[in-house]
Amino acid sequence: MDMEELMANAQNLQMKISAAQDALALQHVKGIADNGNVVIDMTGKYDVVSVDIKPSALGQGAEVLSKMVFDAYKDAKQKADALIDKTMSAITGGLSE
Repeated sequence: MDMEELMANAQNLQMKISAAQDALALQHVKGIADNGNVVIDMTGKYDVVSVDIKPSALGQGAEVLSKMVFDAYKDAKQKADALIDKTMSAITGGLSE
């Protein structure tokens, strides 16, 4: 493989990765805690879009509510990580593993 072909392949891969990142920004995952009392909506780029807290969760105290929000965030992040891994593996053919 000559240098021009290598550069063309790298540029093509870079364009595919950029397009995938744009697509990830439009995809959403939901992190759920305490049977849905707290739900966090997050994009595939880790942007938190919304935090939904059910009224029943409010009466459980600040410490418990804080843990529920944290747990919902962790769940959303894990789901976003899996989405990112799946999306990027499809492009790179597993090169990033």
